[in-house]
Parts: sequence; structure tokens; C-alpha cells
Amino acid sequence: MKENLLRFKANQKYIVFDYETCDLNLASKENKPWQLSFMVADSRKVYEKKDYYLKWEDINVSEDAARITGFSKATYKKRAVCPKSALQHFEKYLYDKSIIPLGHNVLGFDVYIHNIHRKLCGMPSDYSYIERIIDTNCLAKAAVEKIKNNGQSRIAWQYSLNNYIKRGLKTSLQACAKKYSIDFDPSKLHDALYDVQINYEVFKKQLWEVEV
Repeated sequence: MKENLLRFKANQKYIVFDYETCDLNLASKENKPWQLSFMVADSRKVYEKKDYYLKWEDINVSEDAARITGFSKATYKKRAVCPKSALQHFEKYLYDKSIIPLGHNVLGFDVYIHNIHRKLCGMPSDYSYIERIIDTNCLAKAAVEKIKNNGQSRIAWQYSLNNYIKRGLKTSLQACAKKYSIDFDPSKLHDALYDVQINYEVFKKQLWEVEV
């Protein structure tokens, strides 16, 4: 039924989130997340925005990651807070079954970083929220390639899109913002809070192009 599509559910809440990390390793505890940003919103209202710098005593951000994300040791030392407290605040929404987790390339990256965050805080793995996730990178591929969901669960369909690779296919957050004529500052991309805000604007456009 078309009425069940998210585009028609104005009161549906989402938690849009993004991590910035030391490097791209998805399995090592040495790849510590140093920034976690999230926004809780529905189609009409933003309920909360939070931008956490996560305090680790032995953080080692690679040169490439620092350059891409604009990592500053001075800012980090000034702003870093207890990573477990930040995680608990984030997970209050992440594990709320009425809220849909949302992000760009979260299935390919951020869900693994969230697990590293949990392990560093002495907590076990818990991927139970993944069934509810929407990955806007997957939706971008579906939109460009005209790939419809023909009966799979939403998460299974997205994982097939997550693994879909085609030369020349451009689905970065920047490419999506350009496609939908969303104003953005390229120099601010890869700041987690800025990415979260742009990401949600992209998603609201995607809802009218892709059936989810």
C-alpha cells in the first residue's frame, strides 16, 4: 500500500547519525571514533542535535583522516567528553524501536564504528537496531540505477545495494546534495554534525524518488 510509504508518515522520527574516526579500519579498536554527531527529527521538526567529541587517552588520528575531517588536537582536547556518557545518550534513541536510524553509508561503515565504540566502553556487540536502518547511500544507488525493491525486506534490499558497485556511479553525500540542489559548504563536509544536517535534507528529497 502506497499509504505505508515513509513519505506519507510526517510524524515518523529518525535519528540521523555520523561518526568520524582515526582511519578506515572497521575491525580494530585502534580506529577510535573521535566525533559522534546525531540529530533526532521528523519531517517537520528537529527535536535534538548533539555533537560529541569522544575522549580517549591514546588517540592517534592518521594524517589523511585529520586532513579530510579537519581534526584539530587543540579543539579535541578542549571539547572531548566521556565516551560512555555520549554513547548512552546516543543509544537512548538508537535502540528505541519507534525511531528509524538514518545515515549515509552507515551499513558500510558507521555500524562497525558504533560496535568499536561499544567495545571500547566495555560493552558487548549489539546490532539489533540494524533491521530499522535506512542508508541514504543505498537509496542514492537505487535512485540512480532505478533499482526497486521487489519484495525483499528493507534491510536485505539495502544490503544488496550496499554491495552494488558500478564504475562512474557517484552517490557520495556531496554528489547527492548537488543532485537535489541543496546548499552546502564543501569545506565543512566530513564534520559529523554538518554531514548529519545535510544528510537529512538529502533523505527528505529521496523519499519522493525512492519507495521506502
